[in-house]
Amino acid sequence: MVTLREFRRMVAEALDRLPPELLEGLDGGVLVLEEARRHGDALPDVYILGEYVDDPHGLGRYVVLYYGSFRAILGDADVKALRHEIEETIRHELRHHLESLAGVDDLDEEDWRELQAWRAEARLRRLGLRRGEGAPRRLRWPGRDPT
Repeated sequence: MVTLREFRRMVAEALDRLPPELLEGLDGGVLVLEEARRHGDALPDVYILGEYVDDPHGLGRYVVLYYGSFRAILGDADVKALRHEIEETIRHELRHHLESLAGVDDLDEEDWRELQAWRAEARLRRLGLRRGEGAPRRLRWPGRDPT
């Protein structure tokens, strides 16, 4: 895995490749924190790679990327895979930013549905089941093959 310094350089390079218009209104820019961030007690194995923050009383609008989460998920993945994941995460968080500016929350809803699917799968694992093994249809991954 790359060092924190190399990771920050890769993030800067990914941002340089984006049209500047996508970053307009992002008052606090893109921050890279060294820590890993987990989703919470209900999903301790789920790491948050990045998040969009709209804080009217603090830094304003900004994106945070969690270097430690990338390390936890990707481990010793090659640099190409890491670059891809950085770019995907930045695009995802910028979509949150643009939708926020437009007063739309479609991606928030998509993220919420995916989180519910993760929670459902975690419940199944605790029961010793996998998706599609005796699970009610409503607990399967939305929009994905259940096997």
